[in-house]
Amino acid sequence: MSAARIEHLVTSGTFELDGGSWEVDNNVWIVGDDTEAVVIDAAHDAEAIAGALGDRRLVAIVSTHAHNDHIDAAPALAARTGAPVLLHPDDLPLWKLTHPERLPDGELADGQAIEVAGTTLTVLHTPGHAPGAVCLYAPELGTVFTGDTLFHGGPGATGRSFSHFPTIIDSIRERLLTLPPETVVRTGHGDSTSVGAEAPSLADWIARGH
Repeated sequence: MSAARIEHLVTSGTFELDGGSWEVDNNVWIVGDDTEAVVIDAAHDAEAIAGALGDRRLVAIVSTHAHNDHIDAAPALAARTGAPVLLHPDDLPLWKLTHPERLPDGELADGQAIEVAGTTLTVLHTPGHAPGAVCLYAPELGTVFTGDTLFHGGPGATGRSFSHFPTIIDSIRERLLTLPPETVVRTGHGDSTSVGAEAPSLADWIARGH
């Protein structure tokens, strides 16, 4: 029986890409126990995330992708905690738009296992919203952290640079909708959902094209 638990923080800031800027609220997920934790997407507010961590050891800062709203606080949180920032290498071009002077500390790879508090987070490479987008599957916790790949109501946006709609559909179909239907989908923005709730809509998403 895993002692790990999931904590949820919402931080606010801006998303900037292709010359545009949008106000956004981001979900920051903390997985761990009373002694150690992993942060999924250090968004906007390193102080708030550090406050939620308290005195726990931060094992890693895992970036689901490198859009600025998911990584803008990562270097500051890393400096404060000593934890490494991990990113899939296919997202390095996006990362460098936000942090040109500071590279991630390590790479994420498909199938990689990240251990925290007796629980395993398995990296699933799910390109489409971004080339290096990943999800983190935690079967012991009955959940998958999908970043901006899958939301309540459909795929993440693919209308901007570095994104591709057919690719995100393939990722969702092959990597996410094959998970058990009761798996809770914890997203990068907005409400959580489940694999079973979203799966019937796949054909509709393909037909509408977003």
